Amino acid sequence: MSWYRNAVWFLKGLREYTRSGYDAASRHFVPEDLEVNVTGRSFMITGANSGIGKAAATEIAKRGGTVHLVCRNKERAEEAKREITTETGNQNIFLHILDLSNPKGIWEFAEKFKTEHKLNVLINNAGCMVNKRELTEDGLEKNFATNTLGTYILTTALLPLLEKDDDPRVITVSSGGMLVQKLDVSDLQSANVTFDGTMVYAQNKRQQVVLTEQWAKVHRNIHFSAMHPGWADTPAVRSSMPDFYEKMKNKLRTEAQGADTVVWLAVSPAAAKRASGLFFQDRQPVSTHLPLARTYSLPEEEQKLIEALEELSQQFKPT
Repeated sequence: MSWYRNAVWFLKGLREYTRSGYDAASRHFVPEDLEVNVTGRSFMITGANSGIGKAAATEIAKRGGTVHLVCRNKERAEEAKREITTETGNQNIFLHILDLSNPKGIWEFAEKFKTEHKLNVLINNAGCMVNKRELTEDGLEKNFATNTLGTYILTTALLPLLEKDDDPRVITVSSGGMLVQKLDVSDLQSANVTFDGTMVYAQNKRQQVVLTEQWAKVHRNIHFSAMHPGWADTPAVRSSMPDFYEKMKNKLRTEAQGADTVVWLAVSPAAAKRASGLFFQDRQPVSTHLPLARTYSLPEEEQKLIEALEELSQQFKPT
């Protein structure tokens, strides 16, 4: 089954996820969707110092938004802030240094942020693909800690702030790679399997999609969405997937093309008219499963994921 999933997914990717796939899809875009002024609205973007996060931050800043860049590396983040400010002329760019693999740090950051700022849109973009099993200082597998638990804690902690404002939205940058994975809640930190960083990453991205669907059911006043940026030429792809990059580099999307749907989901009135909880690719909701791939999960499995993350997150919540 894994061979079938991977083969079908790769063929789909060649057709849809590449630069030519974006070119084909963009012919149906409505340009007016992004002709908006979001002055006065506040956006938080994690992993915003490079790649898709930085590209999205730049486009939102061009449209007048107040942008909070949440980054792990202070030096690279300060450089990104300077570049975004210079390119857009927007002075309302704020920098926050945070490691999304540090659950206690995320709780502390969110509690402080809530007392100092407003927030209309949260963009969960930060992620990592560590190809050897590595534990954080808290003993958590690093991919899971960053991609799943970190996303869960930051979003959960900021929900009360988001609910205070108009047209609140949460966008999570997932990946089409999740299509090859069925939700597996039996071993969330990959302790009992032969470790494959690419597949662990794909499982984390499946978990993000499930979280988005579950949040949408519970928090009806917030618009939730997950999305796939396509195969884009980013620093993360070059460093984490060098073989893939070498084979595909002439077919990859630009960072701006990868970020297009993030920006559309964040600022467009058209996006908010779509149902909450969907998975988007090139401004359109798409299926979260490949045909005949047997990747559907049971409601009790999805509930078990939520319960496991809630229990784990509470262990790190400051008293």
